Amino acid sequence: QVQLVESGGGLVQVGGSLRLSCAASGRFFRVNVMAWYRQAPGKQRDLVAIITSGGSTNYADSVKGRFTISRDNAKNTAYLQMNSLKPEDTAVYYCNAAVTTTNYDDINYWGKGTLVTVSS
Repeated sequence: QVQLVESGGGLVQVGGSLRLSCAASGRFFRVNVMAWYRQAPGKQRDLVAIITSGGSTNYADSVKGRFTISRDNAKNTAYLQMNSLKPEDTAVYYCNAAVTTTNYDDINYWGKGTLVTVSS
């Protein structure tokens, strides 16, 4: 059993910044890749950014240069620094993590999501 808890969402104006956090807790062997997804109303859930345990990152083209994903392995926590926010960034942001359990199974977990609203 693993829980991913997001925090940091809220209302921000166009051009503003916001930092999201995702903390993994529970019993597991290790947290592997972590990622942020987002889902706007009426839209599918899309990948925003991913980061490996070694710190390698990839970003969706729509956020490249504006968002930065990072992680603190000691805290099993991932972050998403969002700058120069646009109205189209408005969405529920979900944390995702690939976890190796204590039984050595690889399982994908999702957080409950945190809402980011960018107002114009």
